[in-house]
Amino acid sequence: MKRDELEHAIRAATQIIKQDQVIIIGSQSILGSFTEDQLPDVATMSPEVDIAPVRDVDAEALSDQLSFDAGELSEFHQEYGFYIEGVGRRTAILPPDWEYRLVGVRSEATNNATGLCLEPHDLCAAKLMADRQKDLDFVRALVEARLVDPAILEQRLASIDLAGVDSDQGEEALAYRQRKSIEWAKAAQTQAGTQDPRRTG
Repeated sequence: MKRDELEHAIRAATQIIKQDQVIIIGSQSILGSFTEDQLPDVATMSPEVDIAPVRDVDAEALSDQLSFDAGELSEFHQEYGFYIEGVGRRTAILPPDWEYRLVGVRSEATNNATGLCLEPHDLCAAKLMADRQKDLDFVRALVEARLVDPAILEQRLASIDLAGVDSDQGEEALAYRQRKSIEWAKAAQTQAGTQDPRRTG
């Protein structure tokens, strides 16, 4: 996916739900901070844009409408080659205060509507907490490209309060996932240090 396709998705989503702002929850929110030319290929491979309404009084119905009108296998998908998956704001497990770090995407191409994209470290924390191989590959690629700092990532992961997480998974399972993610971020810092010629022992 490219930045102009993200802008198209924002324009389409805000028109569908008749709101002037949406939140980009999934991997393509990285395009709010970097262009496709700056990103490793794995970061922009997905044709899916996960979008949540900002005003979620009727979020489930609005999310369903997004998926129905512009989701996978829809006419929109067939015509443009990417699709919108409507999701709720609680789809991702995110660090506290993530809302204050959102990166806005607004332009003539979005019809001056705004797509609020996750800040890269918040996005990567959510990806590691999702604990899927494709998410780990995504985060690893951004760390290796030095677009995400594993030390900041560790801090964001450690700050997540699992007691406040609305999930159908048990707290014990989530705690294990959090510990594993923190250890991954710590190991990534060590790896980055050994590869950085500016750092000496």
